[in-house]
Amino acid sequence: MASRSHRSPSSGRRRTALVSAAVAVVVALVAALFVAFGPDHETDAADSAAAVAATRGTPTPTAQESKPTSASPSASARTGSPKATASTASPRPSTAPASRPARKVSASASLTGRIKPGVSYDGVATFYDVGNGDGACLYGPTSDVMTAAMNHTDYETSKACGAYIRVRAGSGASVTVRITNECPLPCAPGQLDLSPQAFAKLAAPVQGRIPITWSLLSPSTSDTVSIRYKTGSSRYWCGVQAIGHRNPLARLEVETASGWKELPRTDYNYFLSEQGSGCGGAIRITDIYGEQLEIDGIGVKPDVVQPTRVQFAQH
Repeated sequence: MASRSHRSPSSGRRRTALVSAAVAVVVALVAALFVAFGPDHETDAADSAAAVAATRGTPTPTAQESKPTSASPSASARTGSPKATASTASPRPSTAPASRPARKVSASASLTGRIKPGVSYDGVATFYDVGNGDGACLYGPTSDVMTAAMNHTDYETSKACGAYIRVRAGSGASVTVRITNECPLPCAPGQLDLSPQAFAKLAAPVQGRIPITWSLLSPSTSDTVSIRYKTGSSRYWCGVQAIGHRNPLARLEVETASGWKELPRTDYNYFLSEQGSGCGGAIRITDIYGEQLEIDGIGVKPDVVQPTRVQFAQH
């Protein structure tokens, strides 16, 4: 009996423990299912995905659309013309007027006169006593003996003044002369009246008259253009002349309060401002190739040759 009573309580306790364990398992399973399928599961998954994306460095739309400010210059920066500044502009000398940068304009037929670049002209050459070298172009006395007078037709109201001409004889001999004078009628179109020294380069002076061909030159030179106001000039009336230009002049303009004004040309190679407009102001000269040179600082000093620092380009 004693042994029986000892076994019965033990069996009951085992059954109770098994039941409790089973209940605990069921409760744990229900809790797990509730956690797995509860309302907060979707939010946790999204948070986890966002965390993964952040660790991979995926750019945001703002980062993708932004561009460096220096990658695309503004329209004004691309198309604006460069301008001189105090650090780049040449200082104005005390002895020579300052010049503005030369610029090229579109050449047209109106810029050239009867004498055109690249054209060979037929004519005859004669010679005359040039005296001190002065002539209708009013450049003044000169020691340069390689000069010539252009026939009246091709002189064309002094448009030929200062032009460099290459003259060729039938023998093949040639000489380069500068036009400083006019050969009046009956000098025929194409005719050149040379200095005796220039004629002697082509033929014996005893021949007196020979057939020639000639053409315009744009020579190499180290000289620069000079400006001279005519005797009697003032701020009320002035005549302006350019000297030493490499290429023939097409026009001369002066700067006025209303802009650039072209001055009419005389047959004695001065450009006149009869009302005084622009006298003493900036001057702009244009050659037959269309190049423009602007010159500042030329005062009204009658009959004084004032040098500049500019020259037309060689062609």
